[in-house]
Amino acid sequence: MAIQTEDPRVIEFDVRTDEMLVNMGPQHPSTHGVLRLLLRTDGEVVHECTPHIGYLHRCAEKIGENLAGPQWIPYTDRMDYLAGMNMNLGMSLAYEKLLGMELPEKAVTLRVIIAELGRIASHLVGMGAYGLDLGSFSPFLYAFREREIILDLFEEVCGARLTYSYLTIGGATHDLPGMIEIPPGLAALTGKSPNTRMTWTDATLLFLEHLEDRIREYHTLLTNNSIFIKRTAGIGIMPAEMAISYGCSGPVLRGSGVDLDLRRDGEPIYTRMYDGYNYRIPVPPFDEAPPEVVVGDNWCRFYVRMLEVVESIGLVRQSLAKYPSTEGTYRVPFKMNTKLPKDECYLETECPRGQMGFYLVGNGQAEPLRARAKSSCFCNLSITGPLCKGVLLADVPAVVGSLDIVMGEIDR
Repeated sequence: MAIQTEDPRVIEFDVRTDEMLVNMGPQHPSTHGVLRLLLRTDGEVVHECTPHIGYLHRCAEKIGENLAGPQWIPYTDRMDYLAGMNMNLGMSLAYEKLLGMELPEKAVTLRVIIAELGRIASHLVGMGAYGLDLGSFSPFLYAFREREIILDLFEEVCGARLTYSYLTIGGATHDLPGMIEIPPGLAALTGKSPNTRMTWTDATLLFLEHLEDRIREYHTLLTNNSIFIKRTAGIGIMPAEMAISYGCSGPVLRGSGVDLDLRRDGEPIYTRMYDGYNYRIPVPPFDEAPPEVVVGDNWCRFYVRMLEVVESIGLVRQSLAKYPSTEGTYRVPFKMNTKLPKDECYLETECPRGQMGFYLVGNGQAEPLRARAKSSCFCNLSITGPLCKGVLLADVPAVVGSLDIVMGEIDR
């Protein structure tokens, strides 16, 4: 450091910096598990960012080649442990496509209810954890408060709160429950007695009504917060061409202005679930966005998830209204030793973090000859390097957090 003091009233600091290699993670909370970011920095500016994904050693794909379909479903829960229901759905649909199985309307409607509640629960964690990445702790607590109620409802449905294994080949393992005791969190938030009993569908509707009011608070806490806008707007800009070339999907892709959602644009066996529902796909530019926002930046990716929560609330409401009049059963019988045809299939579904694909090869046995999964988070994470190049060191967590990755999905 050299100091020039020709004029005693002015002191200029000529700061010379050297390049440094900085490891961010895996212990850093913003790296979400086993991710390690190797940063080459010059002062506060990041010149290069290389993600190292680590390994959880779950071997989910290889296990899937040694088990029948229903036995493999619990392993798909662990791939994306924040949206296990959505992973169950994608894997089940891939088997149904390979088998040529048709589902009754009741099973299809049930799947919409569960999958969209799973999307809300996942986006709540994404929103709360992103606030935590940027130093705001309150939204994290509020988001988990709301998510807990969804987990209570899932527990009433299938008996589990994290590893569900509920949506399965042919539909679901059980029908939706009838009368339940109101979840404790929902009773506390709505002022109802903890001993109140109501139907599961009424409890879900009551929760959705409560959640809609809370979303306005989230926008006050984060979306329209001037500090949050300064930390996210105009940072980590991902043009549409870049997002497509890196294979990004989900809110990460739509945050760059690409109008693609497999619930509407996917294969018929999947889009059939959403036929007749009224919902929209949020894609920037947004009229209500602050002037600092640029299409494809951190703020847009965050805001797309917030709007998708609103759309999922509408989808759950519509499916709950439709469910009592649906025909058929909640599940087509499927035997554990059902032989898979000598054929192959690939199917992608729109999970909360993006497009999750399953590839299966049948060999005339109950166990698939090949079972593979294409992870949305793997492609979304691959763009970390280009996005972090040239940003300040403090902005790296803001960029990584905006991608909403789950490392369990990347390691298989």
